[in-house]
Amino acid sequence: MKKLVLATAFVLGGLSLGTASTPFFHDGIMEEVLLQDYTEIAASEVPEAITTALEEAYPDVTLVKAYKNGEEQYKLEVSSEDGSTTELYADAEGNWIEM
Repeated sequence: MKKLVLATAFVLGGLSLGTASTPFFHDGIMEEVLLQDYTEIAASEVPEAITTALEEAYPDVTLVKAYKNGEEQYKLEVSSEDGSTTELYADAEGNWIEM
């Protein structure tokens, strides 16, 4: 049975080599993790719709770093007044994305 599961993993892994997903095992069940390639950009390159949404939804945070992927999605690293940091995700129109 273990050989069958392992063979299945190799086949599925080989089929997905051209995609941005990587299979892995968790509690005996194969799951897929979607990897997003984000490139760091200057804060000035973040669309105004996103900066406006950030100011409205999170008025007490400061944008530390910004990243963009090929799908026009943005990852924002923000810092709060207490010094803690978190990552937020948005599309180019300023809509928040759950990751």
